[in-house]
Amino acid sequence: MPLQPSDYSWQQTPTTVFLSLPLRGVCARDADVFCAESYLKVNFPPFLFEVFLYAPIDDGNSKAKIGNDAVIFTLYKKEAVMWETLCMSGVDKEMMQTIREKSIVQAQARAKEAMEAKATARREDQKYALNVMMKIEEEERKKIEEMKENERRKATKELEAWKECQRNTGGQEGARREQKASRREEPFQERRKLKPQSLTGSSTSRHSAAKGRHLEIIFPEELAEEDRVPAPRSAGSISVSFTPRVFPTALRESQAAQEEEWLHKQAQAQRAMNTDAPEFGDLKEEEKNPEWLKEKGNKLFATENYLAAINAYNLAIRLNSKMPVLYLNRAACHLKLKNLHKAIEDSSTALELLTPPVADNADARMKAHVRRGAAFCQLELYVEGLQDYEAALRIDPANTTVQNDAEKIRNVIQGTELKSQ
Repeated sequence: MPLQPSDYSWQQTPTTVFLSLPLRGVCARDADVFCAESYLKVNFPPFLFEVFLYAPIDDGNSKAKIGNDAVIFTLYKKEAVMWETLCMSGVDKEMMQTIREKSIVQAQARAKEAMEAKATARREDQKYALNVMMKIEEEERKKIEEMKENERRKATKELEAWKECQRNTGGQEGARREQKASRREEPFQERRKLKPQSLTGSSTSRHSAAKGRHLEIIFPEELAEEDRVPAPRSAGSISVSFTPRVFPTALRESQAAQEEEWLHKQAQAQRAMNTDAPEFGDLKEEEKNPEWLKEKGNKLFATENYLAAINAYNLAIRLNSKMPVLYLNRAACHLKLKNLHKAIEDSSTALELLTPPVADNADARMKAHVRRGAAFCQLELYVEGLQDYEAALRIDPANTTVQNDAEKIRNVIQGTELKSQ
């Protein structure tokens, strides 16, 4: 059963009514305010406030302000008169229901008109935009057609000039060919003028001479250089060699600087591993190798001997403090021993060393975020823990285990917030 507030106050002028309705905890998100010409309603469960106004108001310009545990109305009268009361007197249930229904119908009609006006304005805007686009496209089409016409005219002029040049060149070539033919005909004409010699010569020699003259006519020595066909090219093959890549992914120019920085850090760590420090002179040869100490710590961790594993990682870090996997593994040991602050510190150090973020260290970065997030959650710092789990999901979005853990943390945070309210 809704509660009807009665501790409201109102004031008026000849043109305006000011109504103040106190509601504890009211907010604009949860309150339902309805205003019509003769009806006013505020629904904020469990409160329900209804007023059947004394005279009509201009509901289009009237205002309602919600905040500070109150709803304040500014109602503008349609007629500039002083009201005797705020509410209409002598209203029974049937009349109330009639006024409610009439107000709802009027509000729906106004909303429908507003929607239609908005739709009409939108159609007009679309029509205007379409006309503008059509004009722009028409201008562009005319420009393109004009460019095409200019290019066609230019090409036609160039073609006519080329044809004229060919005709001039062809006339010169024809004159040169006629001169060459006349020069070749001169020896024949001279030989025709000579008297026939005796037939004592060999027919074979005469046939060879005639053949030579025939070849001389068909293949003149004056053949132009540009008419000769070049010899075909010789076949060959080209060999291409590629530089080997350290990373498994393809090279990207945007990540070249990060990869170079990562390789530089790895080279520094490798040089540090190969350096014999004088303070470790009493150690065995294998104990001076951080990789051997890391493997030993991993075996001790597998047997749940976490303190011994931490000692192995500590010595390896003293030998080489630039290996992020050592801090990452030591953080896992601290997490098992409930040394939560140390686990957070080691995970943060590992993330600092795992820079820049490249594909080669993605798995290590995800583990560091998960372990630091788990430590935060055990310290009941769920918001910080959720941030680390979300960072791990950005690296590996398909990891279902991390997804489930992150969802559990969200549920805990929501439950905590509800309890605090």
